Amino acid sequence: MTTTLKVALMQIDLFWEDAQSNLKAIEEKIHALPLDVDLVILPEMFTTGFTMNPSDNAESMSGKTITWMREIAKEKNLAITGSIIIKEITNNLKTTEYFNRLLFCYPNGDIEYYNKKHTFTLAGENEVYSAGKKRLIINFKGWKLCPLICYDLRFPVWSRNTSNYDLLFYVANWPDSRISAWNSLLKSRAIENMSYTIGVNRVGKDLNNQNYTGYSACFDTLGNCMTKDFSNKEAVLITTLNKETQDIQRERYNFLADRDGFDLPGINNIL
Repeated sequence: MTTTLKVALMQIDLFWEDAQSNLKAIEEKIHALPLDVDLVILPEMFTTGFTMNPSDNAESMSGKTITWMREIAKEKNLAITGSIIIKEITNNLKTTEYFNRLLFCYPNGDIEYYNKKHTFTLAGENEVYSAGKKRLIINFKGWKLCPLICYDLRFPVWSRNTSNYDLLFYVANWPDSRISAWNSLLKSRAIENMSYTIGVNRVGKDLNNQNYTGYSACFDTLGNCMTKDFSNKEAVLITTLNKETQDIQRERYNFLADRDGFDLPGINNIL
């Protein structure tokens, strides 16, 4: 167990549907990181951009991106996470499903994953991607992490801190036209869950003419921003989280003890 967790938020531009170019650019940035970084967080669909063309861009769970993640994680002795498009074939090869899947690769190369629960209907994501049904809690270096994806940010029940997680994080392609909501919702999720909350968004413009202005950030338990410069350009923001500080604040205020009780499929240990 480590008291502190050093996290790199990679706010990057993405090459449209060009996994090789994206992986090359990301790898260069990872090699430039300080040696003591514990976790690298990449944006949503970091190999392709937010495309509704999964059939031409999907990979398998033994594909090149997962192989790349394992190699880099082992070489740099850190964890890497972000979402990509995954293809699953079921029912005796008769049914194909595509998922916007967040992958969490441990330093030893082990992989856990979370499928995006709230597919973005405004862009038709629900028509081409299957929705996830279960939340994931990751145990990493004595920390409990809850990973979610972009549109999930608008649904506070799904992020409700019933598992006493220490870090809630979102990977996203969140457009500039609604960036004020991004800023407000990230802060709100931190306050209501009494948890460090990180959002990693992309920058640049995609082939659908959507403009992305980043504003990746980390908020502490009380909603204070720990990454002061809300950048709208490519940037790697590094922040250090302190578990003891958070635990002291939780014990002092104890807001989570007053949560309302109810049950929701896909989330365990509801209070």
